[in-house]
Amino acid sequence: MAEALQTCVIHSFPKWLAQTQTWLYNQVRYLPETIENHVVCEKTSNLEQFRVPNIHCMSDISRWNLLRKKFPHKLFASTYSEYLISQAQQYDANILHSHFGYIGWANLRAAKKAGLKHVVTFYGLDVTYLPKAFFLWYSRYRELFKHVDRVLCEGPFMAKTVVQKLGCPEEKIIVQHLGVTLDTIPFKLRTWDDNSPLKILIAASFREKKGIPYALEALGRLQKDVPIEITIIGDAGSKSEKDKILAIIKKYKMESKTTMLGYRPFSVLFEEAYKHHIFLSPSVTAKDGDTEGGAPVSVIEMAATGMPVVSSQHCDIPEIIKHGKTGLLSKERDVDEIFENLMWLVNNKTEWVTIAKAARQHIESEFNATVQGKKLASIYEELT
Repeated sequence: MAEALQTCVIHSFPKWLAQTQTWLYNQVRYLPETIENHVVCEKTSNLEQFRVPNIHCMSDISRWNLLRKKFPHKLFASTYSEYLISQAQQYDANILHSHFGYIGWANLRAAKKAGLKHVVTFYGLDVTYLPKAFFLWYSRYRELFKHVDRVLCEGPFMAKTVVQKLGCPEEKIIVQHLGVTLDTIPFKLRTWDDNSPLKILIAASFREKKGIPYALEALGRLQKDVPIEITIIGDAGSKSEKDKILAIIKKYKMESKTTMLGYRPFSVLFEEAYKHHIFLSPSVTAKDGDTEGGAPVSVIEMAATGMPVVSSQHCDIPEIIKHGKTGLLSKERDVDEIFENLMWLVNNKTEWVTIAKAARQHIESEFNATVQGKKLASIYEELT
């Protein structure tokens, strides 16, 4: 049995780690050395990008593989629960951190049986979409909130939603901002010469909540006033959404002005960021209730690079982008306002420096991964 530090945390994920979930990687990677971390998951992917010490994957262990084959799929959750308990006991863990609300509910039995303090972080889909799509989650979450020790949310909007809409006791809620790796994000002011194309970057999965069609509608209008080049990083989270995106590009005859890179590694996002002038990310509430919950981490990261950001008044995005101060915001689905914000940047290039510096300062203060790692560690240590 390994000798544990004072605080030993089991991080429970369904899969470590999807390419779009760098924000989860940073939470574990930037915890201070006083915290011993163990990631317990059902399967792994992209380990070349997201390697951390102490990853325990159930699908890599023959015993648990045999159990998975032996039991029907509906019993697989209990198999994972037993695996989680065994890892917690082996490493003398005292904290279970379930990432996503539905994982927290599934882990209630394991937390109790292993005698662990239980921390659950909500991220977005688990706050809005899941209860709306499956009503039983309201009662499941009430059960979760009865037994969990702390519930973490990215920002005050999400926290208020979890309290008022899902019924979490306010005293269990903590706002814990997601952090970005500022030591690896150089700050470079953007400048634009009117005689060259204005380069706009969009980076998101093709899902309704990302608002990409509204962004492209505004760019279709903008191209009449200034030459533009568009780069889109991401691909189909939804085929219907991709079809909408391609249709709008065709509608405005922007095929020759648009480069679609598909999903790319995290490093490529930053390579492209420094080649572009503006980041456009106007998130919306989807018809099925899906939202950002908090805010896209890409908005934090792109603002940190020194690029002006045009986004929307959605969930906790206004925690990062203060309209007119650290970026520009439109109402959800308001193509006119997105266009007006883009034109403001076109006509006020001298203000880019002020906005970019204010955004970087705000992010350094509130969204630094190292600082947020220390804050998360203090939440764990308070419980031990």
